[in-house]
Amino acid sequence: MMRLAVRLIYMVLLVTVTLLPFVGTVTDQEEFGFADYAGAFVATFLFGAAVLALDALTPNKRLASFFGIYLGIVAGLVGALAVGALLDLIAESWDLTTNPWVAYLGLVKLAVGITLCYLAVSLVLTTKDDFRLVIPYVEFAKQVRGVRPLLMDTSALIDGRIHAFAETGFLDAPLVVPQFVINELQTLADSSDRLKRARGRRGLDMVRTLQANRVVDITIDPANAPGHSVDHMLLRLAADQNLRILTTDYNLNKVAQIHGVSVLNLNDLAQTLRPPLIAGDGLEVQIVKRGESAGQGVGYLPEGTMVVVENASEFVDKSVNVVVTNALQTSAGRMIFARIDDDASAPAPVQMAEAATNQPRGAPAPRRATETTTRRNPRR
Repeated sequence: MMRLAVRLIYMVLLVTVTLLPFVGTVTDQEEFGFADYAGAFVATFLFGAAVLALDALTPNKRLASFFGIYLGIVAGLVGALAVGALLDLIAESWDLTTNPWVAYLGLVKLAVGITLCYLAVSLVLTTKDDFRLVIPYVEFAKQVRGVRPLLMDTSALIDGRIHAFAETGFLDAPLVVPQFVINELQTLADSSDRLKRARGRRGLDMVRTLQANRVVDITIDPANAPGHSVDHMLLRLAADQNLRILTTDYNLNKVAQIHGVSVLNLNDLAQTLRPPLIAGDGLEVQIVKRGESAGQGVGYLPEGTMVVVENASEFVDKSVNVVVTNALQTSAGRMIFARIDDDASAPAPVQMAEAATNQPRGAPAPRRATETTTRRNPRR
């Protein structure tokens, strides 16, 4: 509503300011008829409509681009004034103050002014990221002071370990979640595929959980960076705003390093801090599909770690207890190999050791009778 009111006021002021001086100048001229007034009104109205259409067709305006164009035009006009003064001096020296030289001189000034404005605007827009112009409240490139925020991607939200990490108090950087990442999570949550739907809902739940946590400083950024994919938009937004990307995506990690964008991989942090799983550790996992090899079943831990279970193809859509046989941890993530726990009720090896060492002391067991009679005495 406010934007509509501003546009109406602009149209009224444009038509009024344009027509009033014009009408006052030609009021005494009898040859100026109604058609001429109507023509001036229509021309002014069409010009204003074109400006409003251009404004409506560019809803996402960047402040840096706007001030770049403004300063470019100002620089071009200043240059045009200097060149115009030089041309006037040359015209007076050569006595070019009569027609048609005056008309030609005016056209040259106009062409030079437009050209200088164009070159200045083009130069500023092309090299604006290289400028460090000190103007209060105006920045060509956004400079982040203090701790650089973390730009979260879809995989980091689905992973969910960032919430537990924030609870420890080690996370002192603000979190930024772009709106296009939330849109991608919503698309996954609306998917017909069961696994994608679960991952999308987990990511959306993690956003709400982080927002409800008072320890976490999280912001939803409505900015829409140019790009044909979410990864490209993340890279562009991180480069423009000097942010760090937080992800678990191995490919995004490598592409960000190629483009010189700072990136943090949660899998690298987990690989450094978390003790690796060893053979014999027990897990409970739901088998969701068959594996590539015969008899294999594939499941996932809550954070998305893949678990390949031998002889588990018949347990699809069922939860089973497994025993870890091997675990691989890389920057691309963790993969666990396991087998079905044949005796899930049996105590773990550590529990068995504790039970063996904590047995109460009692009377020695009675010796069997046959032991005393048949046993040979070595002294004899």
